[in-house]
Parts: sequence; structure tokens; C-alpha cells
Amino acid sequence: MDVPSYPLPDEAIAQTPVEPRDAARLLVALDPDRVEHRQVRDLPEMVGPGDVIVVNTSRVLPARLHLTKRTGGAAEVLLLEPDPAAGPDTWLALVRPGRRLAPGTELLAGDRVAVIVGERAGDGQRRVRLLVDPTQADIGEIPLPPYIHQPLADPERYQTVYADQPGSVAAPTAGLHLTDEVIDRCRQRGATVAVVDLAVGLGTFRPVTAAKAEDHEMHTERYQVPASTMEACRTARRVVAVGTTTVRALETAAATGNPEGRSQLFIHGHFHWKLVDVLLTNFHQPRSTLLLLLEAFYGPGWRDLYQVALDEGYRFLSFGDAMLVAGGRSRVGAQP
Repeated sequence: MDVPSYPLPDEAIAQTPVEPRDAARLLVALDPDRVEHRQVRDLPEMVGPGDVIVVNTSRVLPARLHLTKRTGGAAEVLLLEPDPAAGPDTWLALVRPGRRLAPGTELLAGDRVAVIVGERAGDGQRRVRLLVDPTQADIGEIPLPPYIHQPLADPERYQTVYADQPGSVAAPTAGLHLTDEVIDRCRQRGATVAVVDLAVGLGTFRPVTAAKAEDHEMHTERYQVPASTMEACRTARRVVAVGTTTVRALETAAATGNPEGRSQLFIHGHFHWKLVDVLLTNFHQPRSTLLLLLEAFYGPGWRDLYQVALDEGYRFLSFGDAMLVAGGRSRVGAQP
């Protein structure tokens, strides 16, 4: 199948998050015959008893480390994920300048050795040994997506309010819009809030370069779905997934029967949905696996919704606005 795309003007890409969080616009397509323009703070009005809202509690690591070589030259390490099979405190990472950093090179934070560069690990990655905790030492920063060109005044705006499991190198961005008040009001309406943990990797946001979707090599990500979340979803009236990463964790656990592990799930085409009925998600990049997921979930009508959003001045990508759409399990058996 063809990889979905659309023209995305630079001016539509949000450079800063809206304040307050729940003031983000929300394009609602729960009814196939009606599109509404709301705000995320209106979400409680659209849920009720029997609904289970599932969020990804992964927290973004300060994974971009600015270091120096012993010669004084600058170096940068972007931590991707732990690689415990290669040894304790060993990570997969991207390093710059990669060609000038031979295995064994020591990189410094101040006068302290922070990282020892290791061998190549494929796909442009290196193994590195980490000698400091970036969450404790003041050497790392939150890595923002490359299409965001303005510095973030408050790093916590690239974290969800419920983030508590460090491990991601990118935020589960649909959740950035939710506030404690919105979540509390959803509970007051009778909805249940459940959690998963999926460590978001850079592969989530990389464009699909293959001509056909089925030729794309899907990245893997670590996930964990508590038994209580799976049970709540199985008995729910509707499962409302906040973000594509939540979708991936839930549908992986449902398809494999494994509550944790590494997800290799590639959601595209005529995917057989097992759990998710409603999706709260941001507007995604052209030619991305996230857009393929949306097409599998909602159908080809996503193009009409995106055109409406562009015409109405919605803000796109990580710091942009959101949409709430019905599909997934409710579309099983429907014509694409």
C-alpha cells in the first residue's frame, strides 16, 4: 500500500506549546456525519460511565548530553535506550562527531568522565557506557523534535502531567494537552483512567522512506501493560487511547498475550483491532508510521479531517492541537 502523505506548510507547525495545556483545539469526529471544533478541556463532556481512558506514563529523559573530548572539542551524545545485554550502564546512542570518536574515547562533563564511547551498533548507532545519571547530573537536556526551532522555556512542557516512568527520548505528545483538572473531571463523569508504559523511541517520528508501507522496517519499543489495565479495557464500553504510543502498547499486549516486552507491531492497512475504540491524537507528519496508524484506525477520511484542520488554522505536530476520532475496533468489518 502507498505511504500516506499530505502538504504541510511550515507555518502550520507549532513551535511552542499553547498555554494553558487544555486550551489546545480539539477536532472531534466521533460521529461520521459531523465534525466539531472544541478544546481539549471539553473532553470530559465526551466521556462517561464505562469508558476507559488509557494514558502512557513514560517520562522523557534528559537524553541529549553536551560533552567535551579530552582535547577540548565538543561532542554530543543522544541516548536512545539501555542495552543491558551489552553490559551494565551500557546504552544505544547517537554520537557526534561520530567519525572522530573511536571506541574507547572518553567524553567529559566538566572535569569528570561521563561517557565512554563503544563500538558501532548498526543504523548509525553506537554503544556507550554511561558513568553518570543524566536525571541527576546537570549535563543533559530534553531532546526536542528537529522541526521545533525555538528553545523551550519550561522543559516540563515536554512532559505529561502524569509522567513517572523515565525511559523515552520523545514525548507521547497527545498527553501533553491533559491537565489534572481535565482528568479529574473525566473521572467525575464516570470514566476510568488506566495506564500503560511505552518508551517512545526516535523511530516513532522517523519518516517512512520505503515506496510501499509493507516494505518499511518497523522500529521496536519497550512496553508494559498492567493486568488491571487489560482487564479494564476488556470490559469497557469504549477504550479511549490517548496517543498512538498508548495504542501500540494496548494492541501489542492484546495481539501477543504478553503484558510486557518489546513491541514490533506495525499498524497499517487492514489491521484487526482488538481493544481501541476512540483515539485522542495530535496531527502527524507526512509519510510517518503514525499517519499509517491513523489511516488504519479511521480510514481514508483522515485526509478530509486534516484538510479541515489546515483550513481552520489548527496547529500541527508535537506542540500542536489534537483530534478525537472514533474508529479502531468499531470499524472491524467496515469497508476501508
